[in-house]
Amino acid sequence: MRTDNGESTSVWMATADTPREGRLAEDLDADVCVVGAGIAGMTTAYLLAREGKRVAVLDDGAIAGGETCRTTAHLVTALDDRYFELEKLFGERGAHLAAESHAAAIEKVEEIVGAEKIDCDFSRLDGYLFVPPGEATKVLDDELAAAHRCGLTEIEEVERVPDLSFDTGRALRFPRQAQFHILKYIDGLARALKRDGGRVFMETHAEKIEGVDDDAARVETSGGKVVTSRAVVVATNSPVNDLFEIHTKQAPYRTYVIGARVARGSVPKILLWDTPDPYHYIRIQEGSNGKSGYDVLVVGGEDHKTGQADDAERRFGILEKWTRDRFPMVEGIEFRWSGQVMEPVDSLAFIGRNPLDKKSVYIATGDSGNGMTHGTIAGILITDLIAGRENEWAAVYDPSRKTLSALPDFAKENLNVAAQYTDLATPGDVESVDEIKPGEGAILRAPATARATTARTGTSSTVPPSAV
Repeated sequence: MRTDNGESTSVWMATADTPREGRLAEDLDADVCVVGAGIAGMTTAYLLAREGKRVAVLDDGAIAGGETCRTTAHLVTALDDRYFELEKLFGERGAHLAAESHAAAIEKVEEIVGAEKIDCDFSRLDGYLFVPPGEATKVLDDELAAAHRCGLTEIEEVERVPDLSFDTGRALRFPRQAQFHILKYIDGLARALKRDGGRVFMETHAEKIEGVDDDAARVETSGGKVVTSRAVVVATNSPVNDLFEIHTKQAPYRTYVIGARVARGSVPKILLWDTPDPYHYIRIQEGSNGKSGYDVLVVGGEDHKTGQADDAERRFGILEKWTRDRFPMVEGIEFRWSGQVMEPVDSLAFIGRNPLDKKSVYIATGDSGNGMTHGTIAGILITDLIAGRENEWAAVYDPSRKTLSALPDFAKENLNVAAQYTDLATPGDVESVDEIKPGEGAILRAPATARATTARTGTSSTVPPSAV
């Protein structure tokens, strides 16, 4: 099985289909145009349609065909970035709002599943955070205290995670977390959206996205058709309309996942996370791939910054060994896939009006490893903003925010990006094409002045926005 992002297959892709929709074939007017048909875009579109808005969704691929279909589909208040760290960045009130919003997102998914009768394997279950043997457990004490200060008072310490094949030692139990089959859920959202008058167009690339004024937006597609609307929401994992600000405040990371075949019921139905860097996370998906009597143990981790490693096979191997060492009942590896996670420098997603743009342009990005809840938060928050309602989450998710405590991470992240392009300042192998012999190749580096000129004219770019 291929392991690159384009051709690997997740357990969700193998066990469900999403509806196919046609291309945009005519100019269109809508109240809101949503660009991106993943969890954030489809949730936003669904909630806006429930408010009576005329909604059009555009995606240059299939519904949920990007990073959404490569999730592990956890719905959690146990965030990748600890609450005691969020308190340092946003204060106790900000961390409390983060906890509240993620809990509300789980409740919103559960509400939608019930209201729309979506058969998507949604279930509530416990999640556990543990520290590997030999590592300090202070992180558990700090997180438990911070989580309680944030209002998550049901979280408790346990001596070990129950019913596992290995001893985790002390752990924190996060009750009433959830999981679901993401593609079945998105299919249900799509059906409900269309019932409420929403329109979805696939294989329709948004070539140009602009806010005309504070109450009007325009999206030009590569097919020449145009969508005019009162507002536009860009929900494309990384915002394709942003040229600078957001790209400097977050970075893409590659995460890897395997799906291991285990006998039905041999692994408890829980969510599980450990604390190393990179860390690991697991869940069980009941039944899969047409094999009755089996479950799929989904295990992810071994993250690295996108573009700074090319060793997917090694990382899948590490994941498999980690899994087999702890779950000896594994009978085989059914699935391998990878996905991209956007990591903000201050840990929380960017949801709201796009910086340096008209008030009619909104973005949702920066999933920070919690894409299912951050995407649902985006739907709730952006719907409120467009409807003109106050939402106290707006400040902590504001894309224009400046988190002073995160400035060292901001500088480090952008210096790291710049370091990847130091070769652009070095001479090439040859000074002209005349020096290249037939049948051979070489690097010909353009002079710095020429590179600067082409970058300014827009004919090519040798430095990405995040390195400027």
